[in-house]
Amino acid sequence: MQENNYEFGLSCPIPINEYPNILLAHGGGGKLTHQLIEKLFLPAFKNEQLNSRHDGAVLEIGDMKLAFTTDSYVVKPLFFPGGDIGTLAVNGTVNDLAMCGARPLFLSIGLIIEEGFSIDALWRVVNSLKDSAAKANVKIVTGDTKVVDHGKGDGIFINSSGVGLIEHDLNISPLSIKPGDKIILNGDIGRHGIAIMASREGLTFESTIESDCAPLNGVVQKLLDAGIEPHCLRDLTRGGLATSLIEIAETSGLTINIEETEIPILEQVSGACEILGLDPLYVANEGRFVAIVPYSQAEKALKIIQAESPNRECRIIGEVRYPDKANGGFRGMVTLTTKIGSSRLIDMLSGEQLPRIC
Repeated sequence: MQENNYEFGLSCPIPINEYPNILLAHGGGGKLTHQLIEKLFLPAFKNEQLNSRHDGAVLEIGDMKLAFTTDSYVVKPLFFPGGDIGTLAVNGTVNDLAMCGARPLFLSIGLIIEEGFSIDALWRVVNSLKDSAAKANVKIVTGDTKVVDHGKGDGIFINSSGVGLIEHDLNISPLSIKPGDKIILNGDIGRHGIAIMASREGLTFESTIESDCAPLNGVVQKLLDAGIEPHCLRDLTRGGLATSLIEIAETSGLTINIEETEIPILEQVSGACEILGLDPLYVANEGRFVAIVPYSQAEKALKIIQAESPNRECRIIGEVRYPDKANGGFRGMVTLTTKIGSSRLIDMLSGEQLPRIC
């Protein structure tokens, strides 16, 4: 039997002299995560489905078109205002399928449990998984359980994978966006990350900040049923609004401009970010998404999203443009028009502002 010898050395595109070992920041959704994916994983596993750089893979099997996705959850603390690791595991996977334009159907759940973990806490997580699946109208149909030594698992980790059915011929992906498209945001940003931070560090505010964790498949299905043809959908998890838009712009090669005055942020979240030295544009969300839709459908799409999210400030926050010649014609840029009318370049963070938020 021939032995495979894969040397991680001079031919590796990652600058190992700078990062010879994995850092927490490599999992934070910022530049180091991006580098890890682009320079290591994509070259190793390169294929048509993976190269779309979407929230999930779109697969054609016979006459069916399916979406498939997987994610892992290592949040700390496990329970926080507005949710817990169980709600995150279900909603995160459901939302990734929805962002592919799929109707989520089935989930698998893998539990990695640390020795000594409380059975009562496990029962709470199991019930959260059950209730969240029922709310999102999906079934948990398979799974796995492993137990690791005490001190090796931080309580419990969850991996969830999902399959959804795509019932249309639209190509919903960053490669489909066009100049003139409008960008719709379905609500205020930054709540999930700040809720986690406050719970973890024992911070108290005038009113409790709750995570926005919620399933998004319902509102996406309403858009599709109404004849809206979204060019791209993206949920704003690790790295927040800013990182998600940068990823879309870089994949498409176009420029995205957003308006600071149109981005809703709760006063408590804004105040917490100011105190903690955080930029809410990069703070994670678990129930927020952007829909990039044709200009002619933007107002109709906005009304549908508002009807499905009556307590949220849904806004058109920007648009897709050709690369700006004034900025050297660079492709894949995201710019922010500030409250005073100046223009600010939005860049990807090296790591993450808040570790372990999902």
